[in-house]
Amino acid sequence: MSEVREKSTIDKIPDEAYQQHRYFMQEALLEAQKAGEIGEVPIGAVIVYNGEIIARGHNRSIIDNDPTAHAEIVAIRKACAKIKNYRLPGMTLYVTLEPCTMCAGSFLHARIDTVVYGAGDSRNGALGTNLNINDYKAFNHKITIIPHILREECRSLIKAFFKERRVKK
Repeated sequence: MSEVREKSTIDKIPDEAYQQHRYFMQEALLEAQKAGEIGEVPIGAVIVYNGEIIARGHNRSIIDNDPTAHAEIVAIRKACAKIKNYRLPGMTLYVTLEPCTMCAGSFLHARIDTVVYGAGDSRNGALGTNLNINDYKAFNHKITIIPHILREECRSLIKAFFKERRVKK
């Protein structure tokens, strides 16, 4: 599926980097599908370092009875365990839905460099849609935010999930 680039952000990305972002977002979409298959909201994440995926995660809050088990947090926990460090400098996190405040705060604590997200979240988005965690001057770390990579694919997956849930009720 061909994606129309948004002039505000995506057009500013060199083509090679844009293709790389698309590739890793497709990997995050695979994680999101796993979440949907187990009855979770279909959100997926991958963490990339030096062009390689070092951790993957998908929503597990319901099955783990853990409100913090969002895709991003699951991936961060795995990445930290893998490198044996609670900081993730130089890493990029890809996630299919704009992160909430809890997840955005974890990026600051982990010192993640860049977050690339697919669909914006008009209810809970904390990287620009509702609020932007980077706007808080108290934090000594800023995240590079790249929104709307494969936005339609990410949005469609979430919409289909909730549409199906409404039909079942």
